[in-house]
Amino acid sequence: MDTKELLKKVRKIEIKTKRLSNHVFGGEYHSTFKGRGMTFSEVRSYQFGDDVRSIDWNVTARYNEPFVKVFEEERELTMMLLVDVSGSELFGTGDQFKKDIITEVAATLAFSATQNNDKIGLLLFSDQMELFIPPKKGRSHVLRIIRELIEFEPKGKSTNLTEALKYATNVLKKKAIVFVLSDFIDDGYQHSLKIISGKHDVTGIRVYDHREEEIPNLGLVQMLDRESGELMMVNTGSKSVRYSYAEYFRDRENYFRESFTKSGAGSLSTRIDESYVKKLLGYFKTRG
Repeated sequence: MDTKELLKKVRKIEIKTKRLSNHVFGGEYHSTFKGRGMTFSEVRSYQFGDDVRSIDWNVTARYNEPFVKVFEEERELTMMLLVDVSGSELFGTGDQFKKDIITEVAATLAFSATQNNDKIGLLLFSDQMELFIPPKKGRSHVLRIIRELIEFEPKGKSTNLTEALKYATNVLKKKAIVFVLSDFIDDGYQHSLKIISGKHDVTGIRVYDHREEEIPNLGLVQMLDRESGELMMVNTGSKSVRYSYAEYFRDRENYFRESFTKSGAGSLSTRIDESYVKKLLGYFKTRG
């Protein structure tokens, strides 16, 4: 992808996701992920309805009229985006790949965090750690993250969620908001998820295509496994083949849901052809 085309794509995603974060998610994000506490800001004259417990008696005595202390939420938080860039993200039977939706969701979350003056970091992973961008603030930093989400070419093809979660646990020293964006075509990560969820506020966002739920009867079809690179002939006319395919999908889906529930982490799933906006809003509202 040349620079001009890349910048055009970045700009397009920025316009769409920034509008969402400004008008839809900003307030929801703020109320869902609150800061660490309250810090003293200033004193002002007492007004009817103020809590009498907030009266500053020293200032009140000095001026012979009531003054109250004003506190502000100490907001500064860190958001870490763990994004799966394995081969299976380059799948989609409609106009978009899973990767495209993951990029949009990640960008929306990043702009929502920026709006609240939080830091955002990025970890791209496949079956290895592909790229780590330490958390920073600001629009230019978010645009760099979006550029990497669009154009980064991973070395690995398969998925290792366990190693990604372990890596994030090691690099994040202070409590952070962690979003894991993937199709979660993996298992064996429950233990690592439990460890990171004990230290951080973790949410798994699972993106999938409706053709992964069930395969249609199309006879003998040549298929490419994006993660292994293997080409194979699949007899989709066979009921047992279609059943095994659907069962594999259900197993991964159940493992994802159970793992996040048992770990005390949040989770949501969105299909490529569904509105991830509604899914995210619904999730924020249940969390708020």
